[in-house]
Amino acid sequence: MNAAARFLSPSEAARQLGISAKALRLYEERGLIAPSRTPAGWRAYGPAEMARGAEIVALRALGLGIGELARVLSGDAAVLDRVLATHEATLEARVRQCGDSIARVRALRADLGRGKMPAAREMIGAVGARPAIAVAFDLPWPWGGERFELRDVKPLNYIVGPLGSGKTRLAQRLAEALPNASFVGMDRAADGGAAVRARLDVDPANKARVDASLAAHLADGAVQTPALTTLLAELEADGDAILVIDMIEHGLDAASQEAVIAQLRRRGPDARPLFFLTRSSAILDLDAVGDDEAIILCPANHSVPVCVTPVPGAVGYEAVATCLASPEVRARTEGMIAWRPA
Repeated sequence: MNAAARFLSPSEAARQLGISAKALRLYEERGLIAPSRTPAGWRAYGPAEMARGAEIVALRALGLGIGELARVLSGDAAVLDRVLATHEATLEARVRQCGDSIARVRALRADLGRGKMPAAREMIGAVGARPAIAVAFDLPWPWGGERFELRDVKPLNYIVGPLGSGKTRLAQRLAEALPNASFVGMDRAADGGAAVRARLDVDPANKARVDASLAAHLADGAVQTPALTTLLAELEADGDAILVIDMIEHGLDAASQEAVIAQLRRRGPDARPLFFLTRSSAILDLDAVGDDEAIILCPANHSVPVCVTPVPGAVGYEAVATCLASPEVRARTEGMIAWRPA
């Protein structure tokens, strides 16, 4: 080990990279980064390891899952091309939105120059890329009727909480209160996917979308199962309904979960909003949550659900982290509930 080089501890390296020490350890476990060792056996991150870590963080910002990262870093050009193509399409959409907004702002300024005051809705349409969706309602049992408000619904919204926290009841109430929303329960593939296959057989357009989406997921490392096909059938159904999905990881292995969330993140900022309950750290990777995502925590003490900023030290962050587990751990507790009221 070069004595002149600066070697950092895992916590120092994670802090400089802007990620958690847990994420850094995960990257090591997946073989993405290999820290040096001190004579005492402690992990140490030197310039080479930090450069590699910076590459990983930058690629994660493109929306790559852990499995995709490994393939890109090993030289898989096909995966990188697919990710870059999606990122390019997203950027082009944003450019078009900016162009439209500039044109509307110029028109409003021209009206002002002629002495015409624009209406409020015209100004909102000019400065907002997408109309904000908000919802408010009185919380059901196990709460006591407190008021819950969600002022800005994001494209991806995670609902998290410990067993018995009421998160399923919150999700069902959200599906009732949100405009044009639908609740997708845990029984979605109870018949092994037979109902979904029958539905797709009479809807060729939806079947084509599901087949294309399934191919993309399989290319990302997912495993084809009735649970995955059923989930994609819901996600690719025609229309713009807001979906509220109970335990999105249900029936999916780790690779499939990583592929699902990677594909959902590539939909872009103007995609229809999705809500999903999860207790999987593969679905809700706290180090990968972007600006177009929100986390809603249902506390164990049944206080009002809160939106949690995905930054260590933020209110509720540690509580969210303790609710999440790897897909392997989640598989051991599949189907467990705390208790069910009469």
